[in-house]
Amino acid sequence: MPTVKPSTVLGRQLGDELRRFREAAGVSMAQAAQALDCTKGKISRIENGHVPVRSPDLIALMHAYRVVDPASRERLASLARTANRRRREGWWHQYASVLSDTYVDQIEMEAICESIRTYQVQLVPGLLQTEGYGRAVTVASRAWRTPEEIDRFVQVRITRQKRLTDESPIAYWAVLAEAVLRQQVGGPRVMSAQLEHLVAMAEQPNITIQVLPFSRGAHSGMFGPYLLLGFPQMAALDLVLTEAPTGNIWMEGEAEVACYRALFDDARMAALPPTESLGLIQRTAREYRS
Repeated sequence: MPTVKPSTVLGRQLGDELRRFREAAGVSMAQAAQALDCTKGKISRIENGHVPVRSPDLIALMHAYRVVDPASRERLASLARTANRRRREGWWHQYASVLSDTYVDQIEMEAICESIRTYQVQLVPGLLQTEGYGRAVTVASRAWRTPEEIDRFVQVRITRQKRLTDESPIAYWAVLAEAVLRQQVGGPRVMSAQLEHLVAMAEQPNITIQVLPFSRGAHSGMFGPYLLLGFPQMAALDLVLTEAPTGNIWMEGEAEVACYRALFDDARMAALPPTESLGLIQRTAREYRS
């Protein structure tokens, strides 16, 4: 089924209105970002309707843009309320009881981005996990304790994967440390099925998978997993999500994003080419079956 995207018509209309008020007031994106204590990238996403505009931010922007007319202020506030309500209708909100705010943000951003590049040090990335592998990871995390919670979280992960095969699939590029293939998540049978699934997914034209083998030694990307989300409008909108046991962290500063772009380029250059990578994955899958 088509992806339900959080960027609504009303969200884009609100963004257009805010852009017009900003330009009429002679306020630059940098100045608007300063008013919200955020980056220019967030202002761009607001003006493109890609992120919700919460009431405190809207008030701060109206003050910065010198919007004093009561009718204009009420129109902007009404648009924001309605757009945010529509945004909450995404499929993921039925699973809110098992999702953190950061994870909801990730799902919303996946729905509107055009590319994801990820480096993983020990786990198969969520968009490429089989149900068996994802269930084993979820149980091991200890974050969800009841069978019902585990089932719901696994279902979220499986539903997210439709983003790779929907009518406008994202370009997905994963570089996996060899440890991802060797860590026996769920046991040999689960691992064999998981690695075979990686090979099958890599046959899709929008998916590239590389393995960075142990033999490469030390390299610049070995210190932790991350995702780079790219957006169609401009590179300045790109986001980085770093993953950690205590909570994932979004980064959107231009210097930070540029650093992670360079890290990913280093990782893909150090990794085996895609064809050789799939050969290694297939050989490892056979080892689990033997």
